[in-house]
Amino acid sequence: MTFKSDFQKGGDRARRSSGGGRTGIAVGGGLGGIVLIGLFLLLGGNPAEILGLQQSDQPAIEQGEGDGGLEHCRTGADANEYTDCRVEFTGISLDRVWEGQLPEQAGIRYTPPEIMLFSGQVSSGCGRATSATGPFYCPSDQTAYFDTTFFDTLVQMGGGSGPLAQQYVVAHEFGHHLQNLEGTLGLSDYNNPGEDSNAVKIETQADCYAGIWAHFADEGPDAILEPLTDQQVADAIQTARAIGDDHIQQQAGQQVNPDSWTHGSSQQRVDAFLSGYRSGSMASCGQIG
Repeated sequence: MTFKSDFQKGGDRARRSSGGGRTGIAVGGGLGGIVLIGLFLLLGGNPAEILGLQQSDQPAIEQGEGDGGLEHCRTGADANEYTDCRVEFTGISLDRVWEGQLPEQAGIRYTPPEIMLFSGQVSSGCGRATSATGPFYCPSDQTAYFDTTFFDTLVQMGGGSGPLAQQYVVAHEFGHHLQNLEGTLGLSDYNNPGEDSNAVKIETQADCYAGIWAHFADEGPDAILEPLTDQQVADAIQTARAIGDDHIQQQAGQQVNPDSWTHGSSQQRVDAFLSGYRSGSMASCGQIG
């Protein structure tokens, strides 16, 4: 899915963290520990669950974070060329879709999340995180965090390399923000896993919400994206399949164990995305609880 090259944004939608400071995340066990954390969070995991991050009432943004760094992201053509611009412009598209669809379908006013781009490490309202965390959404500061090097890791794990594969990841994190607005995000319980668990339902519902965005993203006079191609949709499906719990377990040389799933199998994630994409209906995304 490419952006209309002549579209120009009105102002910065994303911020860039300047980083700095010492990370509060201690990863033991050398490379093995880093790989395990990376594999868990590749699934879109809650960093507070595995890294011991503690939520706070206020975001823990360090002085100087969020200043500049996106001057090259002005037009749709820039978003088609640069990954960080693509994340930002995807956020603009998501806002345009959900500010109409969320009130219409759920009777809830849409308030946009913040978008923070970082490299190496970042402070959030949920604590400190590193690039090993992957993309995550923090409900305490209502911010979606992205280190764009994650997309390279995603390809290595078998995900798609096209634009919609990356946009799907952004839309998934926005899906968690929608759940936060709905009041259901807190129902996820990673301590009680399983293929029918609330944790899996939360994650696959976010996949479904990502599909709804894709359904509407190229429609109407406010659309900033060109029509989807079959190849772009295939890239998103490939990515959803690559981040299924069963595929991750197989990649790690483990036995597939549905009782340990917290994010859903490859087929569950693909089905969820396609359900939202084909229907455009939040009702097709299931109930939590």
